[in-house]
Amino acid sequence: MAATYTSKIRLTQQGDGDNPNSWGTVLNNGVTSLVDDAIAAYTTIEIGANATVTLSAVDGGYDVARSAFLEVKGTVGGAHTTISLVIPGGTSPRKSKGYVINNLTTYTTTTNVVKIKTAAGTGYTIPSGAVTQVINDGTSVWSTNAAGLGLGTAASADIGVCATNIADVSLADLRYIRTSVTANTTVRGDFVVEAGSLKIGTSARAYNPITTLTDAASITSDFALGNNFLVTIADNRTLAAPTNAVAGQSGSIHIIQDGTGSRTLSYNAAWQFPAASVPTLSTGASDVDMLAYMVRSATTIDAQLIKNFDR
Repeated sequence: MAATYTSKIRLTQQGDGDNPNSWGTVLNNGVTSLVDDAIAAYTTIEIGANATVTLSAVDGGYDVARSAFLEVKGTVGGAHTTISLVIPGGTSPRKSKGYVINNLTTYTTTTNVVKIKTAAGTGYTIPSGAVTQVINDGTSVWSTNAAGLGLGTAASADIGVCATNIADVSLADLRYIRTSVTANTTVRGDFVVEAGSLKIGTSARAYNPITTLTDAASITSDFALGNNFLVTIADNRTLAAPTNAVAGQSGSIHIIQDGTGSRTLSYNAAWQFPAASVPTLSTGASDVDMLAYMVRSATTIDAQLIKNFDR
């Protein structure tokens, strides 16, 4: 009786009375070794210059498509912006399988794509530099999604391939960013801690950089750029109302006389001072004053001038 093969990973099924003198060898080569590949084989695929790379599928013998782990290498671009890895497919009987894919390809442009698919399906695009798990139902290919990983609203957020490449994520995803990174990590948007505390280690620093303002007849500060500012004035000036002020924001503006000194500073009506008394600057050459402020509303900034710091 002729041997048959399993539909999914193509293992040998010997017929009754087959191979009386070599049954064990066929079992070892056509089943045991191939199951080992299906569970643990790590295979490297060089994509070359072809638009389609079809993974070999051999009944009862070694093939690439049976491997559990696929490492994809090479360069995507040039004549082909999309490289398709074609895996075995079919629904009658269903030829399903899963893979873990390590995409080490180099993309020549951001529009390049590596896709894993069956011959009949649309496939799944593998992110550059990603290690991802995919499953195939015989036609379609899917990757493990955020909901399956318990990431809630993380959705399709890509958190990057290294500690210095964490992409923009929602605040709901912030808990998944590693806190042990040594490089800078930027969170865009409001960062709010509710019903708890934000703690910074004793060896860490919390600070806001100083933004240098442009000296002009009317000096404008954009409060969306930070809290602390510095300007050296070379003539009599007016401090305009800041843009993008948010109630509760506080900081300082260092105002420095140039080498001549005796420059004056007037203020837009948005700036409010104690007892409605508008302060005057220190007048010496290179004198340093600091305007401390708190934003009461988008159009009202309470401030006080602290004068004549050491240079």
